[in-house]
Amino acid sequence: MSRTLLASLALAATLAAGCAGTATAQDPAKLNDLEIAHAAYVAGNIDIRNAHLALALSDDPRVREFAELMISDHEAVNQAALDLLKKLKAEPQDNAFSQTLMKGAKDNWAKMAKLSGKEFDKSYAANELAYHQTVNTVVGDAFIPNVENGELKTLLGSALSTFQAHEKHAEQMVAEIGS
Repeated sequence: MSRTLLASLALAATLAAGCAGTATAQDPAKLNDLEIAHAAYVAGNIDIRNAHLALALSDDPRVREFAELMISDHEAVNQAALDLLKKLKAEPQDNAFSQTLMKGAKDNWAKMAKLSGKEFDKSYAANELAYHQTVNTVVGDAFIPNVENGELKTLLGSALSTFQAHEKHAEQMVAEIGS
């Protein structure tokens, strides 16, 4: 099975699980550089918004610490992406993949906003783990191998290292908060 297919299957599984929605997404391996930049930026913004929701609804210090880290790290990566696009005098291109991410995120926010206490904390932790697993697979297996611009490839590689650390942190948070 190809890595691209695995990435698409991982995304589809997460979408079906409700972590990012249920709409059909464009194959992430077939996006051009400007579509990849847009999708990566959207994915970062989704996690920033997830984190703001966690700060609004959670009293658990582990959840709040993780949420603050998500805001800081994803804002930094998104700013670096914007700076690169400005340097290249390029505009990111909206696409079906980005739109699917946003639709799923909106559906997820509506569900999460109805939760509170430990129920919210468990759901947030599980969502962050699943989200980072999926994003890391897509970035590593579809975006990085297919992006043509060297600077964007480097940025995505650096971001992936950060996001892999987020995945490990989320895994630890899931284990600590319990199921």
